[in-house]
Amino acid sequence: MGPYLEQNVRTQVELIDPPHPAVRRTIDSMNAKGCKVYFGRWLIEGGPYVVLLDVGATAWSLDRWKTELWESCAIGVPWYDREANDAVLFGFLAAWFLGEFVAQCEEKPFVIGHFHEWLAGVGLILCRTRKLPVATIFTTHATLLGRYLCAGSVDFYNNLHAFNVDKEAGDRQIYHRYCMERAAVHCTHVFTTVSQITAVEAEHLLKRKPDMVTPNGLNVKKFSAMHEFQNLHAQSKAHIQEFVRGHFYGHLDFNLDKTLFFFIAGRYEFSNKGADIFLEALARLNYLLRVNGSQVTVVTFFIMPARTNNFNVESLKGQAVRKQLWDTANAVKEKFGKKLYESLLVGNLPDMNKMLDKEDFTMMKRAIFATQRHSFPPVCTHNMLDDSTDPVLNTIRRLGLFNSSADRVKVIFHPEFLSSTSPLLPVDYEEFVRGCHLGVFPSYYEPWGYTPAECTVMGIPSISTNLSGFGCFMEEHIADPSAYGIYILDRRFRALDDSCTQLTSFLYSFCQQSRRQRIIQRNRTERLSDLLDWKYLGRYYMSARHLALAKAFPDNFTYEPPEETAAQGFRYPRPASVPPSPSISRHSSPHHSETEEDDERYDEEEEAEKDRRNIKPPAMTGPVPEWRKPPKKGSSEASTSSNASNASTPTMPSSPSDPSSPNNSIIEERN
Repeated sequence: MGPYLEQNVRTQVELIDPPHPAVRRTIDSMNAKGCKVYFGRWLIEGGPYVVLLDVGATAWSLDRWKTELWESCAIGVPWYDREANDAVLFGFLAAWFLGEFVAQCEEKPFVIGHFHEWLAGVGLILCRTRKLPVATIFTTHATLLGRYLCAGSVDFYNNLHAFNVDKEAGDRQIYHRYCMERAAVHCTHVFTTVSQITAVEAEHLLKRKPDMVTPNGLNVKKFSAMHEFQNLHAQSKAHIQEFVRGHFYGHLDFNLDKTLFFFIAGRYEFSNKGADIFLEALARLNYLLRVNGSQVTVVTFFIMPARTNNFNVESLKGQAVRKQLWDTANAVKEKFGKKLYESLLVGNLPDMNKMLDKEDFTMMKRAIFATQRHSFPPVCTHNMLDDSTDPVLNTIRRLGLFNSSADRVKVIFHPEFLSSTSPLLPVDYEEFVRGCHLGVFPSYYEPWGYTPAECTVMGIPSISTNLSGFGCFMEEHIADPSAYGIYILDRRFRALDDSCTQLTSFLYSFCQQSRRQRIIQRNRTERLSDLLDWKYLGRYYMSARHLALAKAFPDNFTYEPPEETAAQGFRYPRPASVPPSPSISRHSSPHHSETEEDDERYDEEEEAEKDRRNIKPPAMTGPVPEWRKPPKKGSSEASTSSNASNASTPTMPSSPSDPSSPNNSIIEERN
């Protein structure tokens, strides 16, 4: 359930008639009273049904509904906050739909309403104030106040217990939003967050300890390439190399075969996403590579959308020059090939001095002259609207990372999301990630962290932190994360400079790895995919829904936690073979070989088989439900998910104890 946005519906939703009679009657009833409610299939994998509510069509009710919200909850929403006004409209429509649906059902159903974030929280509040027979779950993916506080460069985690939350929210003019979020948290039957680090934050800022943690998963099948992921890495890397050839024309004095591609991507939150500490670490890495005479070059991409007005002319010119050189080389090649063919036809060995004439040399000289450049390659690929105040560009200026020939670390700031239709870097984000060697996400505030998770399922090593949900999750389930290509940066118990030093050591150690060692590490990283799959992590959502049913309908459902056992949970062990670390690599001969590198003790098949035996469903962070009393005969069970931001939730089987459930059959087979 989400808002109706016509532009998105045209390309992402197929509008159809509701197959369920009660849903059809509910929509007809609401539309007859002045609402605009749509039903369809979301055109993503699985094709889930969606209910779309047009908040603009009921804007005439806004004042009346805001008055009701004030009278029932003492939450006032100012007229100028359009986003909060839309949240009120959506919340009232969502609660209206759920209440109408229950009324239209011939048999009383057991309904679960799963609400995500404060934008959908008003609907949950109304379900409780109106005493609707709905089991409610509220999941916060990041607390509203926490995001604002971290963006303000405060010492957040060391002062969680000391914040005056009402004052802090008021100072930032988000008090009404904070009240909506906090009211939803305290009204819901079951409160969940996406990570343990966010659970601690929510307990202090929202004043309620989450009932359980529901980590975010991925559809691993979408990214799965089986044994092809190494080949896909090589193909995608070749596309990035073509862009680099054009971007650095005239200064392409480094070997692309010894060039590593690092990247950081996400919302442009300079401090929250760790771009500040990453740039500082890159400057230190640049110094280390230069003083140690390293032949490795690092090209680092910053993929963060910012305000721009067009592509940088110099960047576009670079790609045009590259294409011109390619066309010139092809033209000369064709003429050379034709003369060679004619010479061989008559049985003569070609005279190499006559294969290329004066015109060919003139053409090649002109092409070479076009590659001359008297300025450094640009750092930013676009024209920034706020160039003088941009934090990334200002930090680059302060550190002196100007892409000079002496620099071993080059920086490319691409302030726009990637697209295969771009005239500059024509690759999709997924293809770009596959072509890089390392994703770096040293976030200070990251409730979960989808970007490192996406790297993992595509077999790309990444750097995360112990302040991100993903980093904490991996530390909990892997004995030695770095051996599997997951580097966890300590940003909670170290000073900023110490964390920067640790990040620099991670980057420098990665640069010292040989090609074979990187291949070994990518194999290990890709084997962690199942750990992030919804077929495992979806069980947390099932547990939350069962607990909500037991709280909302105690006469029909009970929920008993299992006994804690020492065997509960699992951890990936440290690999049996030597980890891919340059400091302890072994060579098969006394002399270093360019073609035969690294330790002999590594056995990919043996190690993969050991990892497969250790893959088990993750342990619940909350109790496992048991269905003691089945629903009454003839009753139906429905589950709806209300999410104003269109965040997807996993599809779950109706009962975890059903042996025919596809999820359980997969889990049993894995065990």
